[in-house]
Parts: sequence; C-alpha cells; structure tokens
Amino acid sequence: MNKMNPKFCQCCGMPMGETNELYGTNADGSKNEEYCKYCFETGKFTFNGTMEEMIEVCAPNMAAANPNMSEEEAKKIMLEWFPTLKRWKTNLFFEKTNL
Repeated sequence: MNKMNPKFCQCCGMPMGETNELYGTNADGSKNEEYCKYCFETGKFTFNGTMEEMIEVCAPNMAAANPNMSEEEAKKIMLEWFPTLKRWKTNLFFEKTNL
C-alpha cells in the first residue's frame, strides 16, 4: 500500500493499515476494502445510527490516539471530514443549488 495515500474506513474513518487485516467482509465472505471489520460484516453495516452518533462513538478513540487532542477537537475534525466519507457523503452541489 502507498504510505502517501493511506486507506481509511469509509464509515468511521479508522486507518486501515498496511494489510487487509482490518477490512470488513462482503456477504460472500470476501474482504471489503472500503469499510473496516468493525463497521461492515458479511455485507452489512454493523452500526445503524446517524453520522452524528458515529462521531460520538469515534471521538473518544481519536482523542485517545492523539494525546494532544481533546474529544471536542476530535468531534470538530470529524464533523468536517465524515461528510466526505462514502457512508455519509451527500451531494453538496445539488443541495446548495436545488438541482
């Protein structure tokens, strides 16, 4: 994997690492490269809440992994970043232009 372009789970934003160990699984048991094993299992999402609820779950982990970051700072970063992840992505162009 290219270290300059790391893969992140497209649901929780967790770094996926250098191997497929953290990949989720599709319904047929194959690895899913877009979602981690904590968010996607046997072809289904394991978390059925909103993006905001996912941020509440993930922010403490991000803050714990970054000692100089508070949970509030983690939430702020996630509120900007999560809408760009595939699971939460919305088409902002169409929303802003009402097309």
